[in-house]
Amino acid sequence: MLLHPYHHLIPRALRPCLKWGLFALPLVLLSHCKPAEQTAAAEETGPPEDNRFTKVVLTQPGELDEPMEMTFLDGGRRVLFVERKGGVKLVDTETNRVKQVGTIPVNTIYTNKEGQTRPAEEGLMGVVAHPDFATNHWIYLYYADPDEPKHVLARWELRGDTLDQRTKKVVLEIPTQREECCHTGGGMVFDKEGNLFLTVGNNTVNPQSGSSNLDERPGHENSDDQRTAGNTNDLRGKILRIHPEPDGSYTIPEGNLFPVGTEKTRPEIYTMGHRNPWRPTLDSKTGYLYWGEVGPDASEDTEEWGPRGYDEFNQAREAGFFGWPYFIGDNKPYFDYDHANEQVGAPFDTAHVINDSPNNTGLRELPAPHKAFIWYPYGPSEEFPLVGSAGRNATGGPVFRQADFTNAARPFPRYFEGKWLIVDFMRGWIMAVTMDENGNYESMERFLPGESFSSAIDMDFSPTGDLYVLEYGSAWFRGNDNARLVRIEYNAGNRKPQVMASADKLAGALPLQIKLSSEGTKDYDKYDQGALTYQWQVTGPDGNATTYDEANPTVTFEQPGTYQAQLTVTDTKGEKNSQSLEVKAGNAPPQVTLDLTQGNQSFFFPNQPLTYAVQVSDQEDGSLADGSIQPPQVAVNFDYVPESFDPIEIAQNHRNAEEAAARFVAGTALMAQSDCKSCHQLDTRSIGPSYQEVAAKYKNDKNAPDYLANKVISGGSGVWGEHAMSAHPQLSNEDAHTMVRYILSLNDAQPQRLPLQGTYTPQVPEGESGKGGYLLRAAYTDKGAGQVPALTSEAVVVLRNPALVPEAADVKESTQLMITPGRAFYMVGDQSHLGYRQLDLTGVKQVMCRVQVSPRSGSLGGVIEVRLDAPDGTLIGKTDTLAPIQPQGWRQPPTEAVAPLEPTQGRHDVYFVFRNPEAKTDRFVMNVVELEFQNTDAPPAKGVASN
Repeated sequence: MLLHPYHHLIPRALRPCLKWGLFALPLVLLSHCKPAEQTAAAEETGPPEDNRFTKVVLTQPGELDEPMEMTFLDGGRRVLFVERKGGVKLVDTETNRVKQVGTIPVNTIYTNKEGQTRPAEEGLMGVVAHPDFATNHWIYLYYADPDEPKHVLARWELRGDTLDQRTKKVVLEIPTQREECCHTGGGMVFDKEGNLFLTVGNNTVNPQSGSSNLDERPGHENSDDQRTAGNTNDLRGKILRIHPEPDGSYTIPEGNLFPVGTEKTRPEIYTMGHRNPWRPTLDSKTGYLYWGEVGPDASEDTEEWGPRGYDEFNQAREAGFFGWPYFIGDNKPYFDYDHANEQVGAPFDTAHVINDSPNNTGLRELPAPHKAFIWYPYGPSEEFPLVGSAGRNATGGPVFRQADFTNAARPFPRYFEGKWLIVDFMRGWIMAVTMDENGNYESMERFLPGESFSSAIDMDFSPTGDLYVLEYGSAWFRGNDNARLVRIEYNAGNRKPQVMASADKLAGALPLQIKLSSEGTKDYDKYDQGALTYQWQVTGPDGNATTYDEANPTVTFEQPGTYQAQLTVTDTKGEKNSQSLEVKAGNAPPQVTLDLTQGNQSFFFPNQPLTYAVQVSDQEDGSLADGSIQPPQVAVNFDYVPESFDPIEIAQNHRNAEEAAARFVAGTALMAQSDCKSCHQLDTRSIGPSYQEVAAKYKNDKNAPDYLANKVISGGSGVWGEHAMSAHPQLSNEDAHTMVRYILSLNDAQPQRLPLQGTYTPQVPEGESGKGGYLLRAAYTDKGAGQVPALTSEAVVVLRNPALVPEAADVKESTQLMITPGRAFYMVGDQSHLGYRQLDLTGVKQVMCRVQVSPRSGSLGGVIEVRLDAPDGTLIGKTDTLAPIQPQGWRQPPTEAVAPLEPTQGRHDVYFVFRNPEAKTDRFVMNVVELEFQNTDAPPAKGVASN
């Protein structure tokens, strides 16, 4: 490339513009070389930093009881939402106050032909405000009539904070059956012309096969989706489009699927062939309709029924047929199964779709089906791998257009222009879906991957530009403390402070003096660093508040009660953020100690006795020593924690002295990470049976662990009702068994409490690998003090497995982890080292170092030194020199090198230093597989970590 003669005088940012050579420079300078503007444009169109988004929770636990759908009023200042049991509530987004403005009588019960009842999905399902709400005050509600089997779309006037019952006008009624579950829909959205879109579920039984619903036998009409979703003359299993009129009636807009007057059709139908369509949205630029569609439960393809189940996110550019119950996903066909004769027929043909069911009252020939826009099963998706695997429940979400928010306070950045933001109720992610100029799918990416939005039943942009997520909560058919309304704010310029509030103690006797702390509070804007202002407000039980204008005040409480301490941090631009603590004054927490007087206090050595003693004292209750506290009031539990679980994390989640054994808490942790809580509760029914019911059913069944673990992974139906159990193919067999062991443990009596002192011999439970750890725990709950509630304190000793992997080291110096084609953790260069904090070496005789020194990787080998407290600390042991070993085959088994240790008492930082003076800073010394601390009186742990 020719360089301009004054190349060195041209600003560096403009030099790339010289690629056209010497003579092009004037033209380039006069055209597009505007680095400042280009940089600004790049920042505006590129992906924004996640820390520019703030997640604000607007509601408190207990304020929402089964929220279903929301709509925005007064430019987004108020959010109106409905609850399934009939509540209509308003949230003031400036004060965060929630107020109930009305109640709609609704049905929430199914009653089958035998007279048996059960909770129904239906109730008050949907709400939307009229586009001209500011002048006409109209809101539309979709609900299950309390007396007759029908779903009703009706209009009311909302005046101020009152839903005027006298203004009710019924717009549309849809006859339903309410003998059997399921699927109601209820999502609504208006377009620019004032047309209202309404999603309507199929109102059909979920088959035990978890597949399509095609049962044409007499008496099984509720199990035939050809009578609803596949019926052109029925409004169920559809998305309707109507134009509501001022008098409460409606007209049919042009462009619906069937023109007015077409025989055996309903003109309200815009799209048909839906199983359970949820929240609809419209692209304001293209007019395309988008929605989430919940699919059936089958976890595998079968030769009997056809494809496995898929959830879908769909796009309709015009009126059309979307396949159900004949096709799913990208038009995967079901088989024409004859239930009467149990014969499998031919797969349905997309070119010739025939509804010949005796339950069909509509057209026999159906339109050609549209493919799903996005589809995914329980297991991993080949087409859309980013969606992951697990339970699924496609909700929907909005398409972002900047033109919709010209006067908004906080619009999302241009990067999201034309992207569809979608959320899954079960999986908790939000995806930003990118489409090309024609609306075709291009890609997707996680939005705020560090956040979870589980139980999201509705999501939309407010006129303010903020994204709102309405979260239903964990369990079906009940109010949930974790139901909430969340606002996601985009901060284009100045960012709010990220607040961390803490205290040196949160409870104590009077007078109680605590030190409040703002340590950890930060602001991502450089100009705010070191310039934040802090204010603590401490509010007592009488509502009186005291303010402290400092970051870390010391506060003394003289009166008993529960106090709220709120820290508010303000930046230089006036932006604020807050976090609160609860302080209980007037009751000192108990003091609990658990001392091991014999045995190693870091490692679990099977069959090696531990001598222990528990002491408890409480300022108000007395102590064990003086007899005021009796031994039965103290819980002492020692238990095994399975491999792959962090005993410390288990301890933090094992707070109740009456809980099951700690090893079963691993099962509860796994279930908390999955979607189990959406369908099951401990002792009450939700969609599925309670865990106690399952435990009782399989109490004496020796095959139950294997059977139930397989069912957790593969899914199933027919045992507890018409709801199929979701498949969980992402779970390992071991994790599924861990979950099942917890459930079956509910048959057992409460865990045996140990005496307050004595000897305990820890053992590996049957069926466990022996690679886990042990959790020793003592806990006491005091009696409370006056108006101050009871407090629980505990002492926990965690005994980790003596076989440590290098990735878990607290200090890693000059290391390299490689995961392709297999895991390998290399020590690089002379004196590279690993360090583990505060290990008790009492009784430890040697360390078995399992390593690989392979010429194939260029490893040079060397000596492993064991040192105390520092990499150059006291040498207490070392291995022989380990030389390279030529592998026999592709996978080389690890070499076991023993480092005998000098007798050492107590806790120390322990360092493994890898020595080879010939190893330069870029040369591998060896690959470390495992470092096992061994007591010669105990056999070494079985197995070697995979490499």
